[in-house]
Amino acid sequence: QVQLVESGGGLVQAGTSLRLSCAASGRTFSTSAMGWFRQPPGKAREFVAAISWNGGSTYYAASVKGRFAISRDNAKNTVYLQMNILKPEDTAVYYCAGSHRSHSGSYVGDYDYWGVGTQVTVSS
Repeated sequence: QVQLVESGGGLVQAGTSLRLSCAASGRTFSTSAMGWFRQPPGKAREFVAAISWNGGSTYYAASVKGRFAISRDNAKNTVYLQMNILKPEDTAVYYCAGSHRSHSGSYVGDYDYWGVGTQVTVSS
């Protein structure tokens, strides 16, 4: 059973940066696609970014493309989300997700295991 633990959330001002980390337990991390999702207050969970098993492929939601960057370190069993030029509309609980497949998509159902989330609040 793979477990994911997010960290790095907090309260920041608009225009600043934050880096989220997701530490994974289990031997399958290095062969698993990983993703980040977020859930704004009162809204459904939405896709943010995804990365293939070896980091060779990444893709982003249109709302974050050019501001956020997903990366991974398989030696540390960790995936990151660098968030720059944060906006108040980025406020959400951010979830790390993992897939049993080497490449995965942008739908919640594409992922097999989830972290408990970390709160990111961006003030204007």
